[in-house]
Order: sequence, then C-alpha cells, then structure tokens
Amino acid sequence: MIIAIEGIDGAGKNTLVTALSESLRARGLIVERMTFPAYRQTIFADLADQALHGQLGDTAESAWAMALLFALDRKDRREAIAQAERDSDILIIDRYVASNAAYSFARTGDRAIVDWIERTEFSEFGLPTPDLQVCLATPVEVAADRARSREQSDASRVRDVYEKDGSLQSRTLAAYSDLAASEWGSPWLFLTGDDGVSVLDEWIATNFR
Repeated sequence: MIIAIEGIDGAGKNTLVTALSESLRARGLIVERMTFPAYRQTIFADLADQALHGQLGDTAESAWAMALLFALDRKDRREAIAQAERDSDILIIDRYVASNAAYSFARTGDRAIVDWIERTEFSEFGLPTPDLQVCLATPVEVAADRARSREQSDASRVRDVYEKDGSLQSRTLAAYSDLAASEWGSPWLFLTGDDGVSVLDEWIATNFR
C-alpha cells in the first residue's frame, strides 16, 4: 500500500508522516518512507531547488518548466519507489504527484497542466498510483508561521519563492481541495483537525489487506 501525504508548505506533513510511521510500526507493520522533491538524490530536484531560490534565471517563472523538473525528479526515483513498495507493507510518501498538480494548477489556473501531469507521471513515466492521498488542510496563516519559524531556527532552510508567496499557498490549498473532491488519481482524505494519525489508522485497518 502506498499512502501519499500532501499539503502546502508548513502544513505539518513531516510530523504526520513520522507519527503515522511510528503508530504502524508499533502494530507490527513494515513501513518505508520517501520524500519528494528528492533533494541531493536527483539532479532534477536540485535544479528545481536552485530555480526556486533564484539561481537559474527565469526558470521558476514557468509553471510548466517547474512541473517538468518535479516530474523528472520522481521518474529518476521510480525504481527506488518500486523497491520500497516491495520491501514494505506500507510506503508513506511525503509529497507525491498530486503536489505537482496542485501547485501547477494554482499557478496557472489551467486544467491542461493537471491532465498533463497525470498522464506524464502515472502513464508515461509509470509511477505507481497511491492507494490513498491525504491532504492536511492546515490554515495558510498557521503554515506560513511554521515555515518562517523553521527558517529562523535553521539557517539551511531558507524559504523559496513558493513558500514566501501567501497567495500561492492559498490557491494551492484550494487546488488540493478540488483534487480531493474529484478523487484525482485515487481516494482522498482531507484532514482539517489534529486527529490525522487516528483517522489514518482507522482507514488502514479497514482497507489494508
């Protein structure tokens, strides 16, 4: 089973992934974790990071160029994803294909880029479809405060242009809501409270075979 955890920057994805992993392991399940973008693991992730920090000219101004870099990042890790899925009962991925779709749609308002991402990543690149996608609907103001605090406490975590753009974060959360409502790619859970682990534990207990 593959579970993708989604949300805007500062939503608390890593916290949920860590807590969920610990809960599932306590139940005797084998859990693997992956994170995208795969910084320092693929050249495409590192190029995307450079672009978002203003180091690649006007690359970041193109939503399509950024979507391509993020898609290629996952393509480069396709075999690692498949291996992690084989080696585990549950693979939890912090940001997956829907992240590309949500941010790209938020930037362009063009449904064509969402369709292109779905076709390219799942069909042409052959990435496995998640069994469940989870969006943490953390309020934009709360997520922004967390991102700022993270930057202040860790000199290596300088916010990129996406993280600094409050309007983009709001539009991205709305895009996630749209994807979840249409069950884009697979079933979704849209979590708005602090009970994420318990909700997911219940879902997994019901659906894991």
